[in-house]
Amino acid sequence: MKLAFYLAAAVMIIVALALLLLPLLRNGRRQGHSRRVFALALSIAFALPLTAAGLYLYIGTPAALDGVASQDQATMNIDQAIGKLRAHLAAHPEDAQGWILLAQTATAMQQPDEAREAYARVLKISPNDTSAMVGWAETDAMLRTDHRIQGHARDLLERAVKLEPDNQRGLWLLGISQFQAGEFADAASTWRLLQPQLEPGSKVAQAVAEQIALADKQAGGSKPAQAGSAPAAAPQGPAITVNISLAPALKSRLAAGDILFVYARAEKGPPMPLAVARMKAGSLPTTVVLTDAMGMMPQMKLSSAKRVFVGARISRSGQAIAASGDLEGNAGVVPVDSKKPISIVIDKIHG
Repeated sequence: MKLAFYLAAAVMIIVALALLLLPLLRNGRRQGHSRRVFALALSIAFALPLTAAGLYLYIGTPAALDGVASQDQATMNIDQAIGKLRAHLAAHPEDAQGWILLAQTATAMQQPDEAREAYARVLKISPNDTSAMVGWAETDAMLRTDHRIQGHARDLLERAVKLEPDNQRGLWLLGISQFQAGEFADAASTWRLLQPQLEPGSKVAQAVAEQIALADKQAGGSKPAQAGSAPAAAPQGPAITVNISLAPALKSRLAAGDILFVYARAEKGPPMPLAVARMKAGSLPTTVVLTDAMGMMPQMKLSSAKRVFVGARISRSGQAIAASGDLEGNAGVVPVDSKKPISIVIDKIHG
């Protein structure tokens, strides 16, 4: 009976994945970026089944499997498994591993609010749990409208990599946080700590090398790679060079601590940027190169659009969302594959 259950579960997982992944792959081929879609598909393929397996192992297989029962009694879906886990945690709130499993499951099911809360529960029980630190920071970024890693999330990542210097996810996310904050040299240094842990020549190693090259370029120069690490490769895909300056009439409005955002969003589609750079406004005039590596979500990058609106804004609050009094300018709509640098003069006051 148990063998039959596992075989049936395996078949259901395969069918479900086929229904989910095939449209993704077909759509990816039509849009000319099948590798990225395939990578996303693989992440979905492994995340949810493995999480479901962890749930079943943690809470036990359905009692009906030990005897003859109806099909409805013998089948426990993922929602029922999560329900059992929640009930278990209500009765045993100090079970850190149970909270970790709930957090991972919620993340796989795209429920970052519940995942972040579960990670927070882990940190109350075990304040030095590096998995929970990194998980909280990651899910907090998912919940933010600007998807930034800052404040408490940044503090947790710094603690995590200090306690566990070889924490790969922690190093990767800390580098992203530093890059978002315009700390490009620090981001490159953090990602260089990650490089020796990766398999030389692997796709992941190549991606990290590209990020390091981009951070070095933004920092104003190239730095030598660590001994034994892969050489930094030039970023692949679209690269829009943007020269930004501030109109003389608005220079008196610039204050210490103001933040400059340079972004590109699809000409037609959701308002979320496909690429965004953040740095101190005091660096103006400056040049920024917008690339796929600066996207907020894996499936929303420059290469997913043919034409984009490119703009720049100086924010006093440090938030990406426009507010009254912000200074802004734009270059209008440009082709994503444009090789010619574009210029933006920030010459307007928002609101």
